[in-house]
Amino acid sequence: MTLDYIDVGPGLLRVRYGGNGPPLLLLHGHPRTHMTWGHVADLLSPHFTIVCPDLRGFGKSFQPVDSEDSRYSSKRAKALDCVALMQALGHRTFAVAGHDRGSYVAFRLALDHPEIVTKVAVIDSIPIIEHLERMDWRFARDWYHWFFFAQPEKPEQAINADPRAWYSRIHPDFMGKEAYDDLLTAIHDPAVVHGMIEDYRAGLTVDREDELQDRLAGKRIACPLLCLWSTKDDLEYFFGDPREIWRLWAVNVTGHGIESGHHVAEENPVDLANSLQRFLSEE
Repeated sequence: MTLDYIDVGPGLLRVRYGGNGPPLLLLHGHPRTHMTWGHVADLLSPHFTIVCPDLRGFGKSFQPVDSEDSRYSSKRAKALDCVALMQALGHRTFAVAGHDRGSYVAFRLALDHPEIVTKVAVIDSIPIIEHLERMDWRFARDWYHWFFFAQPEKPEQAINADPRAWYSRIHPDFMGKEAYDDLLTAIHDPAVVHGMIEDYRAGLTVDREDELQDRLAGKRIACPLLCLWSTKDDLEYFFGDPREIWRLWAVNVTGHGIESGHHVAEENPVDLANSLQRFLSEE
């Protein structure tokens, strides 16, 4: 796999790419970098040309400028980065899979660029507006970080005071030393911490508004959508079968749970890779 920095207009994205076959863009979640996909990429690269970037604001990609509504950290802005990245690599159309925060970028790509995205997989997520409208006290208790991260300055202060303590569940057992070291570098960089927090601020401002406008306009994803979720995580506990929610946003939805905790690409890469390969290989 080739590691490179590619200019997408507003700045440089760090990206790793390689393999054989049709292009597949893999998008990471919080607080990960593209390295979270290492095992999955190894399994899929004989069949697909894999492209794994650090999203803007994350890892070693560029930091967007700040704005009052965090629009430069929006999923729409990140989706445009991905289109530019794939075009720079010579891919006019492509499939995309995203996990956690990356799934919102994948969702935005498929919704905004139906002529480009051939298939989309969303992992451990439902649309942001669905989260916000369906939540109850249990969600607010267990996912409090969504709302804490939306506050000015204090989240960065809390994390930067002791990044290892804040991300105490991070360990190299599943992800491997190289990915672990890369992640430690990211969470100890105050600029990256700010970029990652801005992703959440955008979620509760411009991203929520974008999804509201899409729903009012009746926009839906036309290409096949695969919904996957980790059975040892809490998405199904809070919201029931996530496929039913995605069917409000896409015309062709399939999917299933995978036995894993939240970071499925690290904890169960074999089942995840097999699920993606089956979905992407279907006519």
